[in-house]
Amino acid sequence: MKKIISSIALSLILLTACDFNEFQDDPNRTIEAPPGLILTNLIVNTFNNLDNSAQEASRMMTWVDGQSSSQYYNWQRSGFGAYGNIRQTAKMIEEAERLSLPNYIALAKFFQAFHYYQLTMAFGDIPFSDALGGFDDEYQPTYDDQESVFSGILALLDEANDELSNGEPDLIGDVMFNGNITMWKKAINTFRLRVLMTLSNQDGSSSIDISGQFNDIVGDPATYPIMESNDDNLALQHFDIAGSRYPFFDNQNFKVAFPLEITLVNLLKDRNDPRLFQIATMNSNGTDPMDFDSYGGIDGSAPFEEFQAQFLSGEASFPALRYSDDPTAEASVTMGYSELQFILAEAVVLGWIAGDAQVFYNNGITASMQFYGIDDADITTYLGGSNVIYSGANAIEMINTQKYLTYFLSSGWEPFYNQRRTGFPTFSTTDFNDGQVPVRWMYPQSELNLNTTNVESAIQSQFGGEDTINGQMWLLQ
Repeated sequence: MKKIISSIALSLILLTACDFNEFQDDPNRTIEAPPGLILTNLIVNTFNNLDNSAQEASRMMTWVDGQSSSQYYNWQRSGFGAYGNIRQTAKMIEEAERLSLPNYIALAKFFQAFHYYQLTMAFGDIPFSDALGGFDDEYQPTYDDQESVFSGILALLDEANDELSNGEPDLIGDVMFNGNITMWKKAINTFRLRVLMTLSNQDGSSSIDISGQFNDIVGDPATYPIMESNDDNLALQHFDIAGSRYPFFDNQNFKVAFPLEITLVNLLKDRNDPRLFQIATMNSNGTDPMDFDSYGGIDGSAPFEEFQAQFLSGEASFPALRYSDDPTAEASVTMGYSELQFILAEAVVLGWIAGDAQVFYNNGITASMQFYGIDDADITTYLGGSNVIYSGANAIEMINTQKYLTYFLSSGWEPFYNQRRTGFPTFSTTDFNDGQVPVRWMYPQSELNLNTTNVESAIQSQFGGEDTINGQMWLLQ
């Protein structure tokens, strides 16, 4: 089975949950590092997040060289690798305090919140308040319930926004926004809106004032600036320099073994969506690159022999050649303005904020198409299409289907998580896992070995003692 471990968001290197050796004193190496150097490392490790497994699980791409655990929904355990980046933030805070550079401390809180979000979205309850309390192999952190984890994540994001200041020394090592504090604040607050929307099923049932916090952010742009255009996207740019090229550049396997999945392709074709021409190649039978009949996908849920037969028929399109042939390709978007607009549209429908949901919905589509360089006339035509024009009667489905269409080769596991929350679009299932789409990953084996009492307590309190990929974590209840 293919790369089960990489099913965790961001494809981080698997580390044991509590192995804090990296920053133990070593007489043969320095124990101090400029916070700017750590910041660069955090940005690259965090936002270079292209993940084939996430695309497969989200019914956007498939893998033809074997039975992918992500494609067939038969994954099991994943890793706590994100704690490696959280440890880096602890070191950045230590060095920033030593040098009196508070903006690095504020950004460290944002990165902590980001990685705790990835961890809790994958597993449920996780070590949070006790996570960085020790730096040795024997440390056994307790687990926080998911509601407390999200409360802590939101507090970290609020503090990060509040503590970032233009009056402090310049940020060195900022390869994302080149030290622009306002841009970082926009990213932080926009991400906070994503987190709050993730909790929509718990609004009114939680100690967290979910809709109230959302309204406070949107209603006070002076305190909480949010993204205003694609120029504000939290997106890692790629350069034709060793170590900075697009992750799939010159990857021959990517060109021949990862065709598009039929769910994504059909959603685009059914809407006469010109983004299909930007993200895909024609299939083997195609003759006109501007003809939707020249494109196709294959059913990632089909039995493997049938799936391979579909592939061999030549019906499948592949990702556009720029993804493998252009070292700069396109920016890797982690959180974008188009997603924000769909979040705002849904917030209007839910009654969280005032506004016109259709305007936000159209803005989201427009921003996504502009990202791909589609001209204004084609965008206007698309917005008037029968399967696209906004309808309040099925607003949640339309908003989240269009949000899904913005996620091709971007945003890590967010398309999967958003579908898990809303049910849109429908993902086909397989014979594995009793025909269900999994909703989480089982805890790492290292936790069962090294932190047995605490992880077993978390499994008992959430899932009645059974660590299962179908367990309903708090945010889904």
